Amino acid sequence: MQTNLVERFANTDHGREAEAILRKCVHCGFCTATCPTYQLLGDELDGPRGRIYQIKEILEGSTPTTSTQRHLDRCLTCRSCETTCPSGVDYGRLADIGRKIVEDEVGRSVTEKFIRKALIFVIPNRPLFGILMRFGQLFRPLMPSAIRRKIPQRTSSSSWPQSTHTRKMLVLEACAQPSATPNVNASAARVLDRLGIQLIAAKEAGCCGAVAHHLSDHNRSNDALKRNIDAWWPLIEQGAEAIVITASGCGVMVKEYGHLLAEDSQYAKRAQRVAELAKDLSEVLADEDLGGLRVREASTLVFHSPCTLQHGQKLNGLTEGVLRELGFDLKPVADSHLCCGSAGTYSILQPDLSRRLLKNKVEALEATGAPTIATANIGCQLHLSTGANTPVKHWIELVDEVTG
Repeated sequence: MQTNLVERFANTDHGREAEAILRKCVHCGFCTATCPTYQLLGDELDGPRGRIYQIKEILEGSTPTTSTQRHLDRCLTCRSCETTCPSGVDYGRLADIGRKIVEDEVGRSVTEKFIRKALIFVIPNRPLFGILMRFGQLFRPLMPSAIRRKIPQRTSSSSWPQSTHTRKMLVLEACAQPSATPNVNASAARVLDRLGIQLIAAKEAGCCGAVAHHLSDHNRSNDALKRNIDAWWPLIEQGAEAIVITASGCGVMVKEYGHLLAEDSQYAKRAQRVAELAKDLSEVLADEDLGGLRVREASTLVFHSPCTLQHGQKLNGLTEGVLRELGFDLKPVADSHLCCGSAGTYSILQPDLSRRLLKNKVEALEATGAPTIATANIGCQLHLSTGANTPVKHWIELVDEVTG
């Protein structure tokens, strides 16, 4: 793709990065075939190729409009198009750059600004989110069914193993997961303990920064990145082997720390090291000898691979391989590459499209007849639970149950 960026973008880091991405695009349109929003809406401007053209026009001097913003807002950033693209177009990064420019130039209504600022303030704030979650769970029985289904039932947090091991790894506790699904990281700690690995949570670490980043508040996002790096660095210097991440949405973000802070002279090297150490839990288990685990009879399940796992981190099939090695019977699911509609804050900001995607995904998963749906991301787990009659669990909880 030929480009001719105007001067105010051409001489910036983001402008040069965007131009390099744009020049990889060959207009083939393969991406439209796997784009969830294009499949629903049938509008070229609501597919990756159309969005790429809109961003290109902005960088070449066209004035963005509310229509431009609407088409970019509808993008799930599922990155299915990246998996399909034969030219290696880094669409996710281009979308982030384009959205930020449009956000700055077009702005938002007062209501939209309030909702987005509330999301950025509440979700990454682990103590506040926990209080609100407990409040919602307390009054859950009194709420209308549509709201009640969105609030997970309260579960007690199980204990972490107390043993110590020479091998140590860090874990990201994240922001919503400790209160919404508190046993996920505890299950991971127990499974790794059986493999001779001690999992450590740095209490000072918090939100991975994805919520603010994808809502175009890059300053607040970068603050979150730096806070986590500062929290992890002393333990990294002491020999922590990896940063284990049990929510694939957080994982894809942490793996981009090096890129996002590449121009920060104070944090660039440490950010790159953190990105190199970041591993999805499936990567850790896939590298270990699982033969020593005492596995009781494993069950049948269907696995929903989150977009952030299969498209963002390019780890499609890895978790499934671990589950099969441990004896689980995995049922194949139709259109497994398509998004469930959760996509971070998408289910809140684009509820109609999100519900349509959720309906399609749940129908495909439940058509397998599997008694359990497993997944690898807190957002997908909570979102699927609102529409499924089948129990939805994080896959490491199932592994913990059959190896404990």
